[in-house]
Amino acid sequence: MLQQTQVTTVIGYFERFMNRFPVITDLAAAQTDEVLHHWSGLGYYARARNLHRTAKMLVDECDGEFPRTAAGLEALPGIGRSTAGAILSLAMGRRQPILDGNVKRVLCRYHAIEQWSGQTETLRELWDHAEHHTPDNHFAQYTQAIMDLGATICVRSRPKCEACPLKPHCLAYATHRQQSIPARKPKQQRHQRFTTFLILRDRNGEVLLQRRPPSGIWGGLWSFPECDVDQDAKQWCIKELGIEVDAATPLPTIHHGFTHFDLDILPILLDASPLSTAHTHGVAERSQSLWYNANAPARALGLAAPVTALLGQLQQLPIGHNQ
Repeated sequence: MLQQTQVTTVIGYFERFMNRFPVITDLAAAQTDEVLHHWSGLGYYARARNLHRTAKMLVDECDGEFPRTAAGLEALPGIGRSTAGAILSLAMGRRQPILDGNVKRVLCRYHAIEQWSGQTETLRELWDHAEHHTPDNHFAQYTQAIMDLGATICVRSRPKCEACPLKPHCLAYATHRQQSIPARKPKQQRHQRFTTFLILRDRNGEVLLQRRPPSGIWGGLWSFPECDVDQDAKQWCIKELGIEVDAATPLPTIHHGFTHFDLDILPILLDASPLSTAHTHGVAERSQSLWYNANAPARALGLAAPVTALLGQLQQLPIGHNQ
């Protein structure tokens, strides 16, 4: 959960997740929907899918035990070299270097490495330094300490150098370059994308949701059907869903940002015809679609953040309000 997410954001999610899945067998036995439900809002959902896959692999292939080698850990979904090192050092008492984002920043400043830490050559140099600095004794304490140092003292902006125990030997501090080292990741041009959320609601207040593909944005989560912004929503529903709609009302556009692009979502509320929904209610569960009652959900679902927000808005809109 802490990969690419701040501690303050993670705490509540972690406590709820561990309360529901206290041991690996609980996580392995859970449905994907429930795992994603407990992750909804954290983003980067591949992390949750990998965690679930890893739990299943550990139960099915490893008797519920983590491998005790770097190679064995790195063979598990979502575990790279640094995460494997952290597991070995902190959980298994084995000396292994780590190189998370905070540690990269500490080492770059300590050795005055100016390049962006994501470059291949820079990463190779940083791994060499990480290996060199990891002690043969008390390595678990060192691992935790250098991560905490980067998270609390050697921070990205305005590092607290006066409180840093590494100050006497830090080359960036000695040359007054701690603000410019390491170089920031080169900016990528952000692209703008557009889509339309089709919110089909029946006379019982249930809305049609579809499971998204495993890969891509919101992978594996449930969301509203989508069509291009230049398509006629009513005709699209008939052609693609076999559902006739009686009325359509645009809702305010939602602006949602991802790592490399911005997404503008135009939600359209559609009153679904009772005759056509009678058919789709019978086949929905067999086809990665379902009719969902946000007020009394039949089961936990992983929902994309804009979907959760829109479901909350629907409670303020009476059924058939646009007729």
